Amino acid sequence: HVQLVESGGGSVQVGGSLRLSCAASVIGDTYNCMGWFRQAPGKEREGVAMIYMIGGSTYYVDSVQGRFTLSQDDSKNTLYLQTNSLKPEDTAMYYCAAGRCPDTNDYWGQGTQVTVS
Repeated sequence: HVQLVESGGGSVQVGGSLRLSCAASVIGDTYNCMGWFRQAPGKEREGVAMIYMIGGSTYYVDSVQGRFTLSQDDSKNTLYLQTNSLKPEDTAMYYCAAGRCPDTNDYWGQGTQVTVS
């Protein structure tokens, strides 16, 4: 069983920053990738960023490349997504996910809302 709990969302002005956190609680299951997805109203869910837990390779969707950065604190089993230079089109519900690479969609958090205006 894997439980993911997100936090850190909020409302910011254009150009602002937020740091999203995803705390993972793992009992009995394993995963080798974690990542963040987002879904805006009326749009499909899209992958934003992903990290391979072994080796630490990261991947970002083109629209956030250079603005968003993944990091992890292994001691806290927490994954972070630093979001900078936010744009209105970044407005969405952001979901943390974990699972088998590369799909990374076996386990999901409840989501945290990011609104940029």
